Amino acid sequence: MAFVTSEELLATLVPIAVYWIYSGMYVMFESRFEKYKLHSKKEEEEKNLVSRKEVFKAVLCHQVMSIAINLFTYAVTREKDDEASPKKSLTLLLLAKQLVIAMVVIDTWSFFVHWYLHQNKFLYKHLHVPHHRLVVPYSFGGQYMHPIEGFLDTMGGTLAVLLSGMSPRTAMFFSSFTILKLVDDHCGMKLPGNPFYLFFNNNSAYHDVHHQLYGTKYNFSVYFDIWDRILGTYMPYSLEKRPDGGLEVRRADQEHKKD
Repeated sequence: MAFVTSEELLATLVPIAVYWIYSGMYVMFESRFEKYKLHSKKEEEEKNLVSRKEVFKAVLCHQVMSIAINLFTYAVTREKDDEASPKKSLTLLLLAKQLVIAMVVIDTWSFFVHWYLHQNKFLYKHLHVPHHRLVVPYSFGGQYMHPIEGFLDTMGGTLAVLLSGMSPRTAMFFSSFTILKLVDDHCGMKLPGNPFYLFFNNNSAYHDVHHQLYGTKYNFSVYFDIWDRILGTYMPYSLEKRPDGGLEVRRADQEHKKD
């Protein structure tokens, strides 16, 4: 039995390719569409505590670990499936069911892992602080994190795929979508017509609030804002034009709760 099938390999590698292609597009847009940026280049240089080169290297390390985890998981679960009865054919109803389950799992997992890393001072200091060195986020910084947090992040997607019963082919599309969302949340821009602004309340502006000092205890959600609203960690904001060009995320002080 092969350690990995072609579909499993694609399900593992395609999302990583999507990460770099999509984030690369935003890198090219940065200098051409300044008026859509949430922060200036000067702010990035003054506020960020890690260089883009260091972020690039750390993200590559994270992705190597993710590849190993995903391939191992596929190998183990495939061996179990071989002994089971033949799988049911994929119908639209089954696909919809799998997507709903996967989204609920990954959204809940991502929120509570993220939320707890902020609640526990030891874990925040030793595991989550690296990610917040990016006070001014940018596209390929989404997977910049401590290796242990990276492991937890990878497990969220793995559990979503396993518990929903997705095939590697379906998982490839699902994981690619979650990667697009992650990159877009950290892109530091609001381009006109961006679908993530049309269909999601939590977007790059929403997540930008969390990366600012005043918002580190708010807006933890990654996919939907349900848990933030239930637990009272949602911080309303507005997106305004800066006098010197570009955009600025401003908190709604009248609704802001003191830390």
